[in-house]
Amino acid sequence: MPRAGPRCPPPRGRFPVERCPVPAPAAFSRAGPAAMLLLRAAAIAAGRRLPLPRRGCSRLTPGNPAAGGRRGAAAVLAALLGLGAALAYGERRRRVAQAAQAPPSRRYPRYTREEVGRHRSPQDRVWVTHGTDVFDVTDFVELHPGGAEKLLLAAGGALEPFWALYAVHNQPHVLELLREFKVGELSPDEAPPDPAAAQDPFAGDPPRHPGLRVSSRKPFNAETPAELLAERFLTPNELFFTRNHLPVPAVDPGSYRLRVEGPGGRVLSLSLSELRSRFPKHEVTATLQCAGNRRSEMSRVRPVKGLPWDIGAIGTARWGGARLRDVLLHAGFGEERAGEWHVCFEGLDADPGGAPYGASIPYGRAVSAGADVLLAYEMNGEELPRDHGFPVRVVVPGVVGARSVKWLGRVAVSAAESPSHWQQNDYKGFSPCVDWDSVDYSAAPAIQELPVQSAITHPRPGAAVPPGELTVKGYAWSGGGRDVVRVDVSLDGGRSWRVARWVEGERAALGRAWAWKLWELRAPVAAGAEVEIVCKAVDGSYNVQPDTVAPIWNLRGVLSNAWHRVRVTVTR
Repeated sequence: MPRAGPRCPPPRGRFPVERCPVPAPAAFSRAGPAAMLLLRAAAIAAGRRLPLPRRGCSRLTPGNPAAGGRRGAAAVLAALLGLGAALAYGERRRRVAQAAQAPPSRRYPRYTREEVGRHRSPQDRVWVTHGTDVFDVTDFVELHPGGAEKLLLAAGGALEPFWALYAVHNQPHVLELLREFKVGELSPDEAPPDPAAAQDPFAGDPPRHPGLRVSSRKPFNAETPAELLAERFLTPNELFFTRNHLPVPAVDPGSYRLRVEGPGGRVLSLSLSELRSRFPKHEVTATLQCAGNRRSEMSRVRPVKGLPWDIGAIGTARWGGARLRDVLLHAGFGEERAGEWHVCFEGLDADPGGAPYGASIPYGRAVSAGADVLLAYEMNGEELPRDHGFPVRVVVPGVVGARSVKWLGRVAVSAAESPSHWQQNDYKGFSPCVDWDSVDYSAAPAIQELPVQSAITHPRPGAAVPPGELTVKGYAWSGGGRDVVRVDVSLDGGRSWRVARWVEGERAALGRAWAWKLWELRAPVAAGAEVEIVCKAVDGSYNVQPDTVAPIWNLRGVLSNAWHRVRVTVTR
């Protein structure tokens, strides 16, 4: 299948190109890059090492006679069979053989930290240290899964402070890949890095409710247990899903200032008390949903990059605060602006380089009286919890949660979208045919309004239910303020349908249905039956959920809203 658009760098997550002077065995080279990566992955998992071709080697493609045709395939097969046979010898014999055949240890040059610090850009080469080792990671900069700019923050210095922030790096396979780029060692006279620099940046995070289903602890990300999602219309603060990208900042409400700025040097600075006293308090009941809610279902089709959310990265709260519209008008910005304009938000959570979390929304939404965008300082009648943005956060109803920036420090009217990584190079949707070879984030719009969504919260997958009347519960919601008008439920995998009844919801003005609806269906089930429950929602524009995941699969696992399916067994 031909690729659309220009070819991008190799997929993130693959092994970096090895710069070792040892050439790959000829049989492996004829097998092609994909086979080499497969062999290398298997070899590392087995404790073996195979060299990758150097960057200067030709890249062989299917259909190219130089690829070796059947000889290339035979080489791959022979290599795989040989690898399998080697593994069969067992761990002890393999280690003995490795010890006997291991080449003498390579002697590396030694450098001072000052010398390492001179290598801070691709032009001067990008060097970093880990422990006492020195690495030249220039060739990996553009392949870094978190973006080149994140890796360049550590250029010329130690990786430890950054790996403390992004704990996913502290895994054996990451160290294995890093070793491919070793070019030297630190001089024995060099003092070790300051231990304070590698202190846990998450040590000041707030305590969390033990009932949350945790996806990652550093940064903290957790979802509401599915069993509790539909028990209340308003999600309790302590059980509301948490999506953090960085450590939770400690903000002093007494010294807090919100900076609002725009073209022409116009600036407004507001304290928390001024935000509360100068602007009328406005309340909005709104559902927030992470772009990756239900991502785990996409990962069953093909692997995706992202947190393995089930159905609980969604919640509803009654938010209280000042309308963004009121603040912008007070700052002197008009209701309309000629051309394309945006309102950018920056949080007070920042990485070690000082780059904050950021996002933006169109200017028209920000100043619309009907969009109900808030600078919120209350959640369900209480002060915002720290995990949810204390003292002030943005709440953008009907829009993906990624734009509702927490710990808000700056609002800027701009002719361009937010330059933040999370606006430009994340939270975008792509075709199922796009992979990490061909993805071009600049070619896709940032997600704003989310598609129609529903999910079954009870019973849970794999449950054993008694015969007789079965109660099915769930939630339904649509982005953009579109009301959900119906939820259809099937007990036979989608062959026949029944209409669920609403259990709880709010009557909303047309185009301002910001909150979910909770639904329920009761139906008889026979003893001993295997039941596949399916739900699908329909919104006021007659948008309906797609029936399967595969056609909407994308490499980041976002916008997952296919029919939700739960299989249960009826006891006898």
